[in-house]
Amino acid sequence: MTTFLVIVLVVLMALVAYSLVRGIVAFLQSHRADIDAGSERQHEMQLLQNRMMFNRIKYQALAIVVVAVILMATR
Repeated sequence: MTTFLVIVLVVLMALVAYSLVRGIVAFLQSHRADIDAGSERQHEMQLLQNRMMFNRIKYQALAIVVVAVILMATR
């Protein structure tokens, strides 16, 4: 049981890192789009940035829940 939860935790941590990197890339691209004055592209990048940052928060919350379950299971 603990091994499975640790694997789930590692997967969630990888998803957090992936969402963080994607959000930062979208942030940088939205600023480049602002410089190029492409309003539609900028809007798309801002939506992607918001979605990725929300996903990051969601995965972090799930990782915290998994850590709590691991701690309860080991006691």
